[in-house]
Amino acid sequence: MGDLIHPTAILEPGVKLDEGVRVGPYAVVGKGVSLGVGVEVGPHVVLAGITHIGAGTRISAHACVGGAPQHVEWDGEAMRLEVGRDNWIREHVSIHVGTNSGEACTRIGDGNLIMNGAHIAHDCQIGSQTVISSFCGLAGHVIVEDYAVLGAYTGVHQRARVGESAMTAAGTKLSQDAPPFSLVAGDRARLVGLNTVGMQRREFPERTLNAIKRAHRTVFGRQLRWEEALDRVDTEWGHVPEVGRWSAFLRASERGVCRAAR
Repeated sequence: MGDLIHPTAILEPGVKLDEGVRVGPYAVVGKGVSLGVGVEVGPHVVLAGITHIGAGTRISAHACVGGAPQHVEWDGEAMRLEVGRDNWIREHVSIHVGTNSGEACTRIGDGNLIMNGAHIAHDCQIGSQTVISSFCGLAGHVIVEDYAVLGAYTGVHQRARVGESAMTAAGTKLSQDAPPFSLVAGDRARLVGLNTVGMQRREFPERTLNAIKRAHRTVFGRQLRWEEALDRVDTEWGHVPEVGRWSAFLRASERGVCRAAR
C-alpha cells in the first residue's frame, strides 16, 4: 500500500484504509477518518472528523471534508459525516459533520457529482445521483433528494428541501421547498415548470409522466384549496408511486413550497 500513499501526505494514527486507497501529495487525513476500497484523495485535501468515505469516491485537490460545523451552538462534541460510494467531490468543496442539535450526522448518498467550490453544511441529507454545481451553498439541515440538480451558485436556506428530480436554475435562491420533478428559478425561487427532460432521462413511462403533469396542474394550475387539490391528486393518481411521493413531499412541507409567479 505504501506506493499508493504519497510520501508528503500526513495520515494520523487511527486512520482506516481499505484496499486500493490512494492519497495524493500534501493531503491530511485525520485520525477519525475511514476510507473505503479504491477511494482517491487528491493533493492538498483535508479529511477530518468522524468521517467515512465510501468505496470508489474521488476527492479532488484542496477539498475540505469532515470539518467542524459552522454553528454557534456546537459544543465541540464529535459528530459524523457519512459519504457513500462512487461520488466525485471536486476542487475546493467543503462538507461539514453534523451537530448535536440536529441529525448528528451529515449524509451524502451514492453517485453524486459535487462540483468545485460547493459547500454542504452540517446535518445536510443528500440523496444519490444528484448534481450540485459549482459554488452552490447549502445551509444546515438541507435535504436534497435523489436525482436533483442544483444549478451553479444556487443558495439553499437552512431546513429547505429539494425534491426528487427537481432542478434549480443558475443563481437560484431557494428559501422554500422545491417540489419533486419541478423546475425552479429566481430570487426568491419561483416554480417555472416541470423537469420533463430529467424525468425522460430516468426513462419514466408515458403514463407516469402524464400522471405527474396532471397532478402538477391540479395543485398549481387551478384555483383549488391546497388540501382539496392534494386530496384530489391522491384519489385520482395516488396509485402511481411517483405521484404518491410528490404528494407526500408537498404535505410534509414546513417552510412552504415554491409557487409560480403571479
